[in-house]
Amino acid sequence: MLARKAEERWMVYTKRADFDRIAEKFGISPITARILTNRGVTGDDAIASFLHAGAACLPDPSEIPGMAEAADLLLRKIEQQARIRVVGDYDIDGVCSTYILVTALRLAGAEVDYDIPDRILDGYGINENIIRRASEDQVNTIITCDNGIAARDQIALAKELGMTVIVTDHHEVKKDADGRDVLPPADVVIDPHCAGSGFPFPDICGAVVAWKLVRVLLTRAGCPEEAWKADLDFAALATVGDVMPLTGENRQIVKDGLRAIGHTGNPGLRKLVQMAGVDPEHITAYHVGFVIGPCINAGGRLETAKTAMKLFLSEDDAEAEALAAHLVELNGTRKAMTEQETERACSLVEENYGNDSVLVIYLPECHESLAGIIAGRIRELYGKPTLVLTDGQSAVKGSGRSIEAYNMFAKLSEAESLMLKFGGHPMAAGLSLKKENIGKLRQVLNEKSGLTEEDFVSTVWIDVPVPVRYVTEKLIDELAVLEPFGQGNEKPLFGELRLRIRSCRVLGRNRNVVKMVLQDDTGFAADAVWFGDGDAFEEERAGRCGIDIAYWPELDEWNGRKKVQAVIRKYRFREE
Repeated sequence: MLARKAEERWMVYTKRADFDRIAEKFGISPITARILTNRGVTGDDAIASFLHAGAACLPDPSEIPGMAEAADLLLRKIEQQARIRVVGDYDIDGVCSTYILVTALRLAGAEVDYDIPDRILDGYGINENIIRRASEDQVNTIITCDNGIAARDQIALAKELGMTVIVTDHHEVKKDADGRDVLPPADVVIDPHCAGSGFPFPDICGAVVAWKLVRVLLTRAGCPEEAWKADLDFAALATVGDVMPLTGENRQIVKDGLRAIGHTGNPGLRKLVQMAGVDPEHITAYHVGFVIGPCINAGGRLETAKTAMKLFLSEDDAEAEALAAHLVELNGTRKAMTEQETERACSLVEENYGNDSVLVIYLPECHESLAGIIAGRIRELYGKPTLVLTDGQSAVKGSGRSIEAYNMFAKLSEAESLMLKFGGHPMAAGLSLKKENIGKLRQVLNEKSGLTEEDFVSTVWIDVPVPVRYVTEKLIDELAVLEPFGQGNEKPLFGELRLRIRSCRVLGRNRNVVKMVLQDDTGFAADAVWFGDGDAFEEERAGRCGIDIAYWPELDEWNGRKKVQAVIRKYRFREE
């Protein structure tokens, strides 16, 4: 079944700068200079920092309040031989944060273990069961990572039970009516978003917050610099996997961290890279975000995130290989389940909800951990805010993904009486409700959406309108200075209009590769490729040969010969 494509408008960036001067000063092409300007990288200092970014230039972690206090407190606990427990979360950021803290504390001589909540049984972050379990195990000190900033009641319980608590987190801090931080009653709270932090780049993931604490801790413990730098691979892994903006400090961490992942000293991560079929010498942010990262997340989605922790803590090659293979297999299962439920969701939209402004889709048999992924896919397909609901253990649970014109958290607040629980932000949300309220929620959200047809039209931003015939191997090589690409530093788009499809073939076992030869009005022929549902592409094309493309250029190498190829990211068919 062919789902309707969301409407798009194509626009070209028109930001101005002296591109020739920038190109000459920094030894780059005017095209690359223009892309930097489009990304907001302006001024010679900012350009120099962007082009030569690296983890060696990171700011002092002690600029984040609480770092020194937490390190000193942990060192005292280590001297007292107090039992310490790290409490993480079930996603890639939580797992990497937990690993970084556990291994560093062990290196410093601590008696430390960890706990990670079960996604379905426990839900997100530290909870009462985890705290009572720690008390029963005679844990003296709890340190959270990638969670805890909103756990006021839970941490109050830990304090009542006599435990010391350190919170490390990276999520936004709740404010009271007067705009003051509402913090949990922990002994120390570390979060770059706390008021008065003054940290120059607060948009870091939980693993980087943990890594910064480890740097202060190990430095004060007299360990060499290499001790904390050894976890750069896990800091980069979490930064990409948790979809942090790849700008500023994050870009510096990831740029060096991708190389560290390829040459990691961790047997488990090395086996996971191998079993996932990734070349360790050519790891990109794409491989982390779409190949390696999903395997780590698959454990927390379908079984337990402790599988990934066990993998990363393993020092036995055979055990590491078996655990890595299991995570890769789990991710394959997760992908198949996601595809099946996405198709079912599309059918429901096409049959019943095509005219709705807000898509509320009930998939009772869908695994609840997949709801957010499916909501994101449906949002991309239809350009509409989407909520995917599924049966939980005690109620219907769901996840939502939104569009720029629709503040999902604010709109859910208007229907608060219909839900048992909800939370989130403008672009994403989670909720639970009784089954009998699904229809009413759909009705209320659509009646109060405030959306118009114009809001469903997404904008495709072209960096530079460059005909494929002008792209050279030298330019493609130069564009590598813009990497790593990801959230906040997206891969640039070139554009060319009024091309003609001279030939077109659908390839691949799953018919998900479309190879084309495109011809411009000068007669120049260029190779092009599009990755997606090839049969749907041909159905939409309906025999037309005219096409506009937004593309990324790369070199296609075959039998020792290199040829420029346009990798099509967006396309529009047109009548000739």
